[in-house]
Amino acid sequence: MIQEQTTQKVQETTKQIEDVNSTELIWDQLTSWYEAILRNLPNLAVAVVVLLIAYIISKFVNRGVQRLLKSKVEQQSVLRLIGRTAAIIVVIGGMFIALNVLDLNETVQAIIAGAGVSGLVIGLALQGTLSNTMSGIHLSFRKNVRIGDWVQTNGYEGEIVAIDLNKFILREADNNTVIIPNKMILENPLKNFGLTDTMRVIIHCGVGYESDLPTVEKIAKQAILDNFDQVNSIDEVEFFYREFADSSINFMLRFYYDITNGKKKLEVTSKAIMVIKKAFDDNDINIPFPIRTLEFNNQLNLQQPSNKEA
Repeated sequence: MIQEQTTQKVQETTKQIEDVNSTELIWDQLTSWYEAILRNLPNLAVAVVVLLIAYIISKFVNRGVQRLLKSKVEQQSVLRLIGRTAAIIVVIGGMFIALNVLDLNETVQAIIAGAGVSGLVIGLALQGTLSNTMSGIHLSFRKNVRIGDWVQTNGYEGEIVAIDLNKFILREADNNTVIIPNKMILENPLKNFGLTDTMRVIIHCGVGYESDLPTVEKIAKQAILDNFDQVNSIDEVEFFYREFADSSINFMLRFYYDITNGKKKLEVTSKAIMVIKKAFDDNDINIPFPIRTLEFNNQLNLQQPSNKEA
């Protein structure tokens, strides 16, 4: 009995000693942290000031970059992205300087190593998205692709209404919107009608075999000269006979006109067709259409059967 009581008292005493030791260890740790903070307080203050300065500078860098590139980048979303990216780089640089001030070189190295691995993983996972984004940034700097231009690419034709970070938006002549990934724009041919102020209008037509061909050429050229003010002489209208077709002798007429988009070209082409048709009608020039003659070896009975026969 006495032995059990003694053992119990020893255990209680040991527990009290362990509690005291744990409390002392915690207190010593807190004290060491407090002393470390006091020792590093000037460095901590400097680090905070560095971060604040980096943040303020990043604001000016963001605005300055956007203002500097405003004349070169038309797309606002891309302009904001470039400005914010430059600002983030400034802030990250300030963070590294602050960590160096606090003598946390090992932490800086760990952050750099982790950022490298994370960047590699994220880059592989978002390869397609990043490719479209970089293509969008590249397109925004190209002078030969501008918002409002009429272009033909990837089987579509229309007006450029936007160049976003990851997509290229066209509005077709029928007012349908086409969204194309930026990567496809860079990897495929693009025909831009807005890079030149003039465009060649081409008209294909045919006249009957009985027509006097020199007269047809003269009348067609004169019709274009009389109705299009930008055609200054009849020599500017080119006329070529192309082939002997089934029902007509076909020709091609072409001339240059100030056109920068597809709609204007359609309007000029339509007007040219109308004035040529009217000139031919006024001069009794026939524009034939295909005629098919059916011949039968057996004579057809075209008489209606009588009621009696019925």
